[in-house]
Amino acid sequence: MRNALIRRGRRWLYVVHRWIGIATCLFFAMWFSSGLVMMYVAFPRLTDGERLSALPVISWGKVRVAPDRAMGIAGMDRYPRDLRLSMMDDVPVYRVTGWKGGAVTISAIDGGVIDHVTPDQALAVARHHPHAVRPQLLDTVTRDQWSVTARFDPLRPLYLIGLGDPDGTELYVSSRTGEIALDTTRRERIWNWLGSIPHWIYPTVLRKDGPLWRDVVLWVSGVCLVVAVTGFWIGILRLRLTRRYADGAVSPYRGWMAWHHIAGLIGGIFVFTWMFSGWLSLNPGGAFSARGITREIAVAYSGHDAPDIVAAFQSSSSIPAMEARFAWVAGHRLMLLSDDKGGRSLADPVTGAPATLSQDEIIAAAHSAMPGVAMTSARQLDESDAYWYTLHQTRELPVLRIGFDDPARTWLHISPVTGEILDRSDDSRRSYRWLFNALHSLDVPLLLRIWPARDVVVWLLSAVGTVVSISGVVIGWRRLRRRKVRPGRGGRALARTTSTS
Repeated sequence: MRNALIRRGRRWLYVVHRWIGIATCLFFAMWFSSGLVMMYVAFPRLTDGERLSALPVISWGKVRVAPDRAMGIAGMDRYPRDLRLSMMDDVPVYRVTGWKGGAVTISAIDGGVIDHVTPDQALAVARHHPHAVRPQLLDTVTRDQWSVTARFDPLRPLYLIGLGDPDGTELYVSSRTGEIALDTTRRERIWNWLGSIPHWIYPTVLRKDGPLWRDVVLWVSGVCLVVAVTGFWIGILRLRLTRRYADGAVSPYRGWMAWHHIAGLIGGIFVFTWMFSGWLSLNPGGAFSARGITREIAVAYSGHDAPDIVAAFQSSSSIPAMEARFAWVAGHRLMLLSDDKGGRSLADPVTGAPATLSQDEIIAAAHSAMPGVAMTSARQLDESDAYWYTLHQTRELPVLRIGFDDPARTWLHISPVTGEILDRSDDSRRSYRWLFNALHSLDVPLLLRIWPARDVVVWLLSAVGTVVSISGVVIGWRRLRRRKVRPGRGGRALARTTSTS
């Protein structure tokens, strides 16, 4: 009885792997090849540096509306999540973002709310981009492949403007606020059809429905996990290292089946961990905590919650900046100035005089951000480590890392230059760093330190995964053709063959 159950269990193991594998090996092949493309060409996004480089220098002499009045016009009864001053072509504007996500753009000249921008105004904004040659309006876009996600919803419709430069740069300018929402280049648009779009199963028709897209990817990757586990199990069952097969081989297979068997054994653990980590990236069941700074932490850190900072704004034409962000840190009102080269500095928002924050003040503010919790560590990182490194996004260095003894073991990463909280991390997010970034992208400290070690390892493992996938596709295609030609012999073939993909 026991032997019969084992034989039946093995038979179903082979059946499940074979037929699900035939349906999913194309996905595996697509994921391995597209993942290599993604290493070198990311999905288009607008970085802070790109955004700032496309802004004119603030015309301080035109500013007539104080930040406090702008918050009042925006209807803020608490200090907002974000309050910035920048130029929209030749008009200084405040951009006010509330804690519930609402955003308002207000003219700093007359206090008027800006909720519609004409195509000519959008073209004027685009002309300030450093790559602008002959800007022209290409289309008015509600949603397309590059602006598909919900984060663009408050900015839609978007004016699509071609800059006429050799790189084929196209800008998306909001018709509501006049800000540049996104930029893409010809290279990004072409390569992403071979990279992120197939890798993330990201066609617009599916991705525009966020919950549906997430469910589809979870189920597809979950089924592929089953294929990876059953395939590796079968590979071990059919491997003979000591009591070899009659011809002295360690595998009973020949041709494509042998390639599939041996490559699957060599890369089986990698295929499984890679699939598992990709599945985890969608945070199934809310297993990992959310990113970002909560309002409670931000308010406690700032030491201020009233909608005020400067009632009588004394602008200064001597401060060259593309953007001014108004903020509170430990009860100190500050103006964070950013230029187009990535430089940042602090100034007094009333006088425009340079300002500074001491490390002790920043640490004290961080302590206030986590009331009732002991601070366990406070140190400055001068170089990257396993949790703070530049790869997928630029990380500021040096940075202060403040640790706390709360149940989540929270860390705050804070800029020692501006006092901004750059990131919040806890045990859950740090686990995600190892279960996703390390397993899926191979962001392993040793590989990151030695260039191009990470690239070489990823290419080698992806090559093994591609061999497993392509051989599975070939085997599956041949089996389907045989069944089509000889449908009556399917049962006997099933009994004789142990694994096909």
